[in-house]
Amino acid sequence: MNKKVLIVLAEGFEEIEAITSIDVLRRAEVEVVVAGVDGLSITGAHGITVQADTDIEDIVDLVDAVVLPGGLPGADNLANSKALKGYLEKMHAAGRHIAAICAAPAVVLASTSVLDDHTATCYPGFEDRFGDSTIFSSDRVVTECNITTSRGPGTAMEFSLSLVTTLVGSEAAALLEEQMLV
Repeated sequence: MNKKVLIVLAEGFEEIEAITSIDVLRRAEVEVVVAGVDGLSITGAHGITVQADTDIEDIVDLVDAVVLPGGLPGADNLANSKALKGYLEKMHAAGRHIAAICAAPAVVLASTSVLDDHTATCYPGFEDRFGDSTIFSSDRVVTECNITTSRGPGTAMEFSLSLVTTLVGSEAAALLEEQMLV
């Protein structure tokens, strides 16, 4: 059975983080659905526009994992979505995988209960937004329980391959690394 992942984009998202995650997961034969916050045509922080498959408000079924790219003001726009926050709480309660990179762990996940009593990482300078119950790590990618966090654009490939390992297995991730010359 193929895994299904939801990648949520908002205006001002970090393009490298979003596109790398979409591409690598699809290469691993994971079904990727791109959901937009406040519309289907979403422009990233560097002027690249992506067409989402659906709106976050139309997502009701839980998927195997949800991925949140960072970037500014993308992470702020994600954090302002009540529909996304509600969906994240449902995913967390169901023990499904939640992944966020760059500013998103600190800006989006820290404003929910997702990171409580977990170790996480984020873009440098945003760690002060973690609550007292979140342990900050400066590692490039941190996976603990059902949560993966990462530092930023330069870690997008490691982050994406880590998700492949979690969802499909280490053999699939190693094969992709070889094929993509990582």
